[in-house]
Amino acid sequence: MGNSKEYAVQMKDITIRFGSYCALNNVRLDVEKGSVHAILGENGAGKTTLMNILYGLYQKDSGEICLYGKKEEIKNPGMAIAKGIGMVHQHFMLVENFTVTQNIILGMETVKGAGMLDMKRARKEVEDIVEKYGLQVDPDAVISDISVGMQQRVEILKALYRGAEILILDEPTAVLTPQEIDELIRIMKNLIADGKTIIIITHKLKEIKKSADYCTIIRRGEYIDTVAVKDVSQEELASMMVGRKVRLEVEKKEADPGEVIFEVSGVNVKDERGVAVLRDLSFKVRSGEIYGIAGVDGNGQKELVEVITNLRKADSGTVKIHGKEIQNTTTRNTMDSGISTIHEDRQKRGIIPDFTVADNVVLDNFTSGKFSPKGILDRKAIGEAAESLLKEYDVRPDNCKDLLIRGLSGGNQQKVIIGREIANDPDLLIAVQPTRGLDVGAIEYVHRTLIRERDKGKAILLISLELDEVLGLADTIGVIYNGSINVVLDRKEANEENIGLLMAGGTLHE
Repeated sequence: MGNSKEYAVQMKDITIRFGSYCALNNVRLDVEKGSVHAILGENGAGKTTLMNILYGLYQKDSGEICLYGKKEEIKNPGMAIAKGIGMVHQHFMLVENFTVTQNIILGMETVKGAGMLDMKRARKEVEDIVEKYGLQVDPDAVISDISVGMQQRVEILKALYRGAEILILDEPTAVLTPQEIDELIRIMKNLIADGKTIIIITHKLKEIKKSADYCTIIRRGEYIDTVAVKDVSQEELASMMVGRKVRLEVEKKEADPGEVIFEVSGVNVKDERGVAVLRDLSFKVRSGEIYGIAGVDGNGQKELVEVITNLRKADSGTVKIHGKEIQNTTTRNTMDSGISTIHEDRQKRGIIPDFTVADNVVLDNFTSGKFSPKGILDRKAIGEAAESLLKEYDVRPDNCKDLLIRGLSGGNQQKVIIGREIANDPDLLIAVQPTRGLDVGAIEYVHRTLIRERDKGKAILLISLELDEVLGLADTIGVIYNGSINVVLDRKEANEENIGLLMAGGTLHE
């Protein structure tokens, strides 16, 4: 990038330590004004830490920050916001029982005479921003009633309402459907056309190629390079990020399925409003097989997992493992029957944020004789189990077993969950969005691990919104639409075109 260009952000020789751990070492970042600039790196590479420094959440140990060529000290988020910086965090910070408008104006309330809230004026201001950037959000909707993609737009609106000219998006596509990702990219282009500058933290190579102008690569807290995205391939970006050649396609031998291990038959479920969300849903998973469920989000995947894991009651139908019915019992019965689950929402269902990493590693089994003989926790055994798992799954930072798990990056939290559930040695492993938030190196490892478990004779139920993932891993694919699995295909018969058609409610005859 030439010196004649105007930079919205320049971060020079940024270093930060947490105790003896060096999270960033002399890292630099040059973001051209009016561009989309991606920061790419493995889980735990320091991407979010760098942006937390820019946003004033962390204080650097050394280095300097310049905004539009002027050196700045940003001591807290309030100062960052005042200087035109907004940040949309990976885990949204919204009040669920407030409306969209109430969330957007929170802390910057519009008042009229006698200090009364002027909601009419505030709503109009929100509507103006929605219309200007094509954000398509209902200002009166309650947060708990809208999709994750819509909630992300509310976070973007919050930043714009506060006057953000530089917008930081932390893993913006990690929780979005393919359609929502396309919509987000459209919104980003609208923002850039209006002169905004966008920094995205990500490790999704496809989205970088689609949306970013430049990309800075960080590896293990060190600056690697900054490249023009149009000049590099996905494979080259992956190699720079991980430091080795990465296979973007899954390598596996032909499956050799055995007997039926798990069967869902004629399951019907209505939601809290009495609307049918699962309709006579049936499928079977055999040992030595990965059965993939493909579908657009909201077609019953969440409810299906909740029924299997006994977080929701089925109105009718059966769920069997090894021929034994387990529906409408307890979550403990699900686990004791030989089922382990990698849940979609790691914050709500996968971890206890205020427990240590080690305690989260043994969460399913802490009452077992191995970890609590005579009813007393064996801290040594728990620590040893944690150290072994953290090493195998390359969880970072090193030696993190005694840290609260909330302090790990989302991707490293996911590695802990995956390692724990596989270590349970289940007969059926349910993997829901297993690589959400992971970098390509970690995705490659997780995919290899799932194939390894399949080859050991395990039954695996894969539920993913990533069509590439389903096509790459599954041996059999069931397409879910409107609460039913309408078509089941052998992987050899499936491709992106026919699966996409079925996901939209079409038929192969079309």
